[in-house]
Amino acid sequence: RDLHSFPTRRSSDLEEAEAHRAEVQRFADRFSGYYLPVIAGVAALTFLIRHDPLATTAVLVVACSCSIALATPIAMLASIGASARRGLLIKGGKYLEALARADVLLIDKTGTLTLGRPEITDIVPVSKLSRSELLTLAASAERFSEHPLAEAVRVAAEQEDLPFQEVKDFEAVPGMGIRANVNGSFLVVGNRRLVPEAGAFAAELEEEGKTLLFVSRNGELAGVLAAADTLRPEVPAALDQVRNLGIKRIELLTGDNERVASALAQRLGVEFRANLLPGHKIGAVRAYQAEGHRVVMVGDGVNDAPALAQADIGIAMGAAGSDIAIEAAHVALMREDWLLVPEVFRIARRTLGVVKMNLVFTALYNVVGLALAALGFLPPILAAAAQSLPDLGILGNSARLLRQR
Repeated sequence: RDLHSFPTRRSSDLEEAEAHRAEVQRFADRFSGYYLPVIAGVAALTFLIRHDPLATTAVLVVACSCSIALATPIAMLASIGASARRGLLIKGGKYLEALARADVLLIDKTGTLTLGRPEITDIVPVSKLSRSELLTLAASAERFSEHPLAEAVRVAAEQEDLPFQEVKDFEAVPGMGIRANVNGSFLVVGNRRLVPEAGAFAAELEEEGKTLLFVSRNGELAGVLAAADTLRPEVPAALDQVRNLGIKRIELLTGDNERVASALAQRLGVEFRANLLPGHKIGAVRAYQAEGHRVVMVGDGVNDAPALAQADIGIAMGAAGSDIAIEAAHVALMREDWLLVPEVFRIARRTLGVVKMNLVFTALYNVVGLALAALGFLPPILAAAAQSLPDLGILGNSARLLRQR
């Protein structure tokens, strides 16, 4: 999928962007509400002190509150629009502001750091089952699962032309695996938490960084399938760029066990938490938020959606992610390119810098204009021309955000 595949979603996201305005924008709106009484007071003082109706008129004419109100939304909308063309859907200015101040990055593993297309590498039957029989049972049980590992099992069975058997009472257990009745047998396919009879079986495969799917039939371990996924090639460079931007705390959150998580975390030079359920990921986000951190969460799947929504900024891998994750997130990457993650950080910081520049410029311009008008150096005709210049300055400064590099 690409950006042009989402015309309806893009429209709704732009509407959501308007609804979620940045705190600095709300500050400008509040300031504009107090601006008129202040200007009226300055005009009144000018008339009382100097008794000059022309100077008083010039004060009222040169004062331009709309420039203050425009300082933030023009920059935010320019940045959001430019980002959309580059494959970044940002759902509101408040998220740009939060991104600019973020200091913690939490990352899901499967489908986020990896391509989400794992392949079965090892099939190890136990007891009297053959390799083909084990794969047939597992593929049949995983027939209705939407998890990438389930797809890998089905693909492996199809490549060997194995038939799918009848499935009843299918049940998905989030973060663990599935249960189902297959051809009269009760099957459980999942990790060690869902298949406790697995014990420490096949630990050497986990040390290789592979994810294991244990298959239990009627309460007895039937075998194990090992799957390996490919790390997205641009991830190491992207994480280095994120660190260079000042995000020192980067942590991997995964439902895989410690051996698998450790192998990947060491490769990337990040911390990790393993054996996590979807609720645990929310807990990790909330724990950092309770310490006063601004948290960014990157994920792609249904299991990540609650954590994406809880984070200060949730970033969804929109090109290959689930619709639920995209809906829950505040930023969606519509290209499968991890380099967009550090880019959105840079865009946010540049946008906030332009907003601050707009506000400072507007404030100084109005102070100087009011002073000149009150002292009689700026006649009403020139004041009328001068009051439009801040708007042009803000438009010109904000237009730089349309040329994101």
